[in-house]
Amino acid sequence: MNTVRNLQIRPFNRLSLAEKLEVKRLGPDRPDLSSSITSKSARRFTSTWYSRYDWLTGCNESGKIYCFPCMLFGGALREKAWTQAGVSDWKHLSDKVKRHVKCSSHVENCLKLAFFGQSNIKEQLSQAYRVSIQEHNIEVKKNRHVLPKIMECIKFCGAFELALRGHDETEDSDNPGIFRGLINFTAALDSALSQHLESATVFKGTSKTIQNELLDIMYETAKNEIKKEINKAKFVAVISDDTTDVSSYQQNVVVFRYIADGKVVERFWSFGKLPQGDAETISTQVLSCIGDVLPKIEDKYKLISQSYDGAPVMSGSQRSVQSIVKEAFPNTCYVHCYAHQLNLVLHQVASQIPSIRIFFANLNGFSDFFYRSTKRIACLDECAAKRIPRSVQTRWNFQSRIVSTVFEHKASLIACFEKITLTWKGDEVSVCKASGLLRWLKDKEFLLFLEFFSQLMPHVDILYAQLQKRQICPTKIKENIQNFIHAINDIRDKIPDFLTNNQSTPSARIPRLSSSGEENLRNLRIFSEVCDIIISHCCSRFAFSEHLVAATLFDSQSFAKYDQCFPTEVVRNAVKSFPFLDGIKLQSELKVIYCRQEFRSSCGSMALLQLLMESNLADTFSETVELLKVLNTIPMTSCEAERCFSTLKRIKTFLRNTMAEERLNALAMLSIEKNLIRDSVDFNRNVIDSFANLKNRRAKFLYKK
Repeated sequence: MNTVRNLQIRPFNRLSLAEKLEVKRLGPDRPDLSSSITSKSARRFTSTWYSRYDWLTGCNESGKIYCFPCMLFGGALREKAWTQAGVSDWKHLSDKVKRHVKCSSHVENCLKLAFFGQSNIKEQLSQAYRVSIQEHNIEVKKNRHVLPKIMECIKFCGAFELALRGHDETEDSDNPGIFRGLINFTAALDSALSQHLESATVFKGTSKTIQNELLDIMYETAKNEIKKEINKAKFVAVISDDTTDVSSYQQNVVVFRYIADGKVVERFWSFGKLPQGDAETISTQVLSCIGDVLPKIEDKYKLISQSYDGAPVMSGSQRSVQSIVKEAFPNTCYVHCYAHQLNLVLHQVASQIPSIRIFFANLNGFSDFFYRSTKRIACLDECAAKRIPRSVQTRWNFQSRIVSTVFEHKASLIACFEKITLTWKGDEVSVCKASGLLRWLKDKEFLLFLEFFSQLMPHVDILYAQLQKRQICPTKIKENIQNFIHAINDIRDKIPDFLTNNQSTPSARIPRLSSSGEENLRNLRIFSEVCDIIISHCCSRFAFSEHLVAATLFDSQSFAKYDQCFPTEVVRNAVKSFPFLDGIKLQSELKVIYCRQEFRSSCGSMALLQLLMESNLADTFSETVELLKVLNTIPMTSCEAERCFSTLKRIKTFLRNTMAEERLNALAMLSIEKNLIRDSVDFNRNVIDSFANLKNRRAKFLYKK
């Protein structure tokens, strides 16, 4: 097909496209012409000319050579020898070749041959096809203008946990749902969208199928953004917890914590329905999520921590979730959520001292009394203008709110209960309960306990609020816990003065009876025991284990002491807990940090890490930065998981209890990680591209060239 004889019989311009491409692929035919040349001249054509000029081709029948590109596309008339007659003047061959190479038609033909087949042949052959491409791209531009508007409506509903669908989504429906309402509102402000909704026949974008497809793609796109952040992060930690949703399914949430752009972030990953609540089932789901973000074998050492509540199935030493995860990821340490531990500390107070347990049981009765009746709530609003918070047994900061509310508004509550007992007729249940609560508000011991806990519980609130922060680091937690213990110690030391002052300054509204010496001793013993239990449990439950004791190295208040007496043992334990650290270099770096005044003003390990990064000292203090990243990646609480549960309860309500798990995860991601989605520059473009490539669509979303 590529021989000179064949191309003379069937010129290149008469071949089909497939045949032309085959001729180009085969290239010039290069036969050995030495046997076919009959000239008696001493000059001969040798095959070395082929290697010197790749455009040469030869013909066995004529014994001549030709220019392959010029034969295909036609040369100038003066170059007819190279295209039709052939060249056999071997004596002057070198001069002829040099002249032909300089010919513009030869250069142009070589260029045509080089580019032939690379550009779209349809565009070369048909002007109509170029017009169709232009029309296609115009339609794509319109569709890519409309689709982001639809996506923004879905993102708005997701960010604010609003139901997309209504009771009836037909065109003439009076209750089409918030999504359709937003679409109509946006169309009123955007003429292109309005025209699309009126005239669209192939793709309108408002059906539930399109909603679900876009939600799935948005969820996967957001997860890809999180994966990119995790790939850049040095270390990762996992947080997990479970709850029961409105459909009575057990839902397990997985959250990842890491450092991104110099800040600690905790990213929601997914909810997962658990068929069983055993360790094998939960760990399988947790490991599946970890495998999604850490798929490589070398990433197994990147996961350095896991945080759960203190349930045996999660935290047990044998075949629990934390032990199973640690088998797969050896560097992973377990941290019992410190917020849960604070609740356990206060629970010990109520469980070990009977009189305290009775006090809180009676105190919770105030909340239960009012929230069981709207009529009682109205009376409370009228008399006290302050509602009593509802009690939550697992959250002792709610108990603190009840204590402070009842203590500060006890006079108004007495007036409220007196009004109910004296004026409410026909409601014996309310009168009976109100009179009982009224007696408690006039009981000397109850009021004494109420006043004591009104001084103690605010410190619980402060510590609980500090433990709830995402940016909390081990150094700050240790400092906060020490401050809490000191505050409880101060309260314990002042108990005798408190009892004396309480006895000598009775309230004008509530006369108090003088207490006997025996009663004072009993109360002194009870209050002292309360403080002792809190202090002892705080010291034991919040004692840093080996993987967190390294945080004491970055306590800025101790830098002066460390400068005089270096904490060699703590450094040794840190290297033992994190074997990837270079102990000798870490020790040298810390000695410099301790003796420099610039570092003593840093408050916490996160502040020190930011100082080193902003000062471009990450390479100089490489081991210190590595350890700081580890410590700040380790989660101290699982509060982020509980914040996700709040979102779950707002999304999956009684009216939406049949929601599929995929849709639930997508809506949760749009709500919880709305800032991540908003700050992602290419989020909408990536969603549109994925939407277009998901399946063959009649609507056009991809440009053609």
